[in-house]
Amino acid sequence: MTENQTAKPKGTGLAFAYVTTLFFAWGFVTSLIGPLIAAVRRVFELSYTEATLTTFAWFIAYGVASIPAAALLGRLGYSQAIIVALVTMVAGCLIVPIATLADFYPGVLIALFVIASGVTLLQVGANPLVAALGNPKSSHARLNFSQFFNSLGTTLGPLIAAPILLTGGVFAADAIITDPATRAESLRSIDLAFLAVGLFFAVVAGFIFTARKTINAAAPVPTAEDRMSPLVALKSPWAVFGALAIFFYVGSEVTIGDLLTNFLHSPDILNLPLATAGSMVAWYWGGAMVGRLVGGLLMLTKIPATTILIFNTAVAATLCLVVTQTSGTTAAYAAIAIGFFNSIMFPTIFTLTLERSTAPVPATSGLLVFGIIGGALLPPVAGQIADNSATLNPVFYVPLIGYLLLVGFAFAASRASIRNAPAAGGTPGGH
Repeated sequence: MTENQTAKPKGTGLAFAYVTTLFFAWGFVTSLIGPLIAAVRRVFELSYTEATLTTFAWFIAYGVASIPAAALLGRLGYSQAIIVALVTMVAGCLIVPIATLADFYPGVLIALFVIASGVTLLQVGANPLVAALGNPKSSHARLNFSQFFNSLGTTLGPLIAAPILLTGGVFAADAIITDPATRAESLRSIDLAFLAVGLFFAVVAGFIFTARKTINAAAPVPTAEDRMSPLVALKSPWAVFGALAIFFYVGSEVTIGDLLTNFLHSPDILNLPLATAGSMVAWYWGGAMVGRLVGGLLMLTKIPATTILIFNTAVAATLCLVVTQTSGTTAAYAAIAIGFFNSIMFPTIFTLTLERSTAPVPATSGLLVFGIIGGALLPPVAGQIADNSATLNPVFYVPLIGYLLLVGFAFAASRASIRNAPAAGGTPGGH
């Protein structure tokens, strides 16, 4: 994609502000999965493995929809693809009350899959668009700044959703889970949460529709190369390597976030009520929010992005090891602290890969977003471990392995040559 950034700096800055609101939107809805797991586990009387199917349904959409989303982006352009994504997300939210009225847990999974398919298209478009809207030298910092608002959404999500999803109904002090009235109350709470989210997405869609001309004016124009099959990214070793890194990062982050409510609730950890434990998950996502702000500022200095990534992945792996070997407040706060070091991983892996990939930006972006399927595959593995362990501490061996592999990616990126710095930044000479 090519663009003369200097010709319209005002339009570029305004478009960047508009697109950044999308990061908040999908961060907010993604963070609802953690409290939702605790909710459906009680309401539908599920095991940990069955409850983590909510995570599987959400993140498997990235594997199914990411490549078609890249193709759609190449044909529709950024603003139209983003609006289609938001409309899809609204439709998914409307499926939730239909599923709960039928008392049909698989219907909830279908709804989550539809919502996540819209989020997939949103991510395929928004991540490279933010990287392109400005100076290529600051693409790492710019995407980290947008991801700060993503983390703001993931921080507010549990704070707002946990009291709605995890109080009253089957969670009341004297509630009996087989009582139809208490189950119905909890099911209506799930409806309320997702209908409110659907209304929010509809408002954002209207906002983006009114701003589409500004976004189109600042965004790179799709070229013939951009419209090539997204599968061409498989020919780029760095695009594949980056997708694997995203796989293990998202799988590790989501494994922790989704089981953290029950982990903090455990008698040998903090022994908190579920609603309180669910609200504390906001600290985990809030750490990522603060970390992205700090990391973005550091990347504006002379510290290489790869150096920061090496440090963060190594510390995250160390904290996972601490959790596996301790209990009580030490394990609890070590688990929560991982969020801070997760902060810069996704946007940094994304932009490092865009710089080193030989494939067109939409194709590389599509393959990277495909890697988010790790969030579907690793949490069920952790769920199996949880179902067969006396405590939830061994669950953290899953992200421990993931972070160690990411240390290897960061070292490799620090030694690899940059092929497409203009591509990541969107200046002339890029894809």
